[in-house]
Amino acid sequence: MNAPLVLPRHKLSLDDYHRMGAAGILHEDSRVELIEGELIDMAPIGSQHASVVTTLTELLIAQARGIAIVMSQNPVSLPPDNEPQPDIAVLKPRADRYRNALPSAADTLLIIEVADSTIEYDRQIKLPLYARHNVPECWLVDLRAGTLEVYRDPSSKGYRKLLQPARRETVSPIQLPEVGIPLHEIWPE
Repeated sequence: MNAPLVLPRHKLSLDDYHRMGAAGILHEDSRVELIEGELIDMAPIGSQHASVVTTLTELLIAQARGIAIVMSQNPVSLPPDNEPQPDIAVLKPRADRYRNALPSAADTLLIIEVADSTIEYDRQIKLPLYARHNVPECWLVDLRAGTLEVYRDPSSKGYRKLLQPARRETVSPIQLPEVGIPLHEIWPE
């Protein structure tokens, strides 16, 4: 049996990716993200996913007003060839509210990914990517398991600390200890 044929690939830089948008090849509503120089199709958003993202966004905005900016499903620039679109990014305040440039890892306080069918992709690809770029904390909401995984202490090999709080706990981002997210709001009984 022959090994599968591997064809050469052409990696895209952030500049290439943005030029594709400017040329009309990609549109604002294109459901793709740039990961390691490749365009990756994003999964459709189901009702449970949308509800959890909306709930978390509302809770974060209410508690982080004046101390952080909360963006939902917008890109974060991770040069030279990554521009993921996390479900939620909690960012350092900036006067221009990121109008003049996309947020970078240095601007990021917390990234939240909500996943059902993409849970392994998020764990194996996106979380290590965020860690390599020194995003201080990532939360992964596993809709199928009904759990939250809190990743902290980034390194070039991934996050060194994993917390798995119970569904009735209140969790605070390490960079924003005054913000407390009661997990029962995500999974009402």
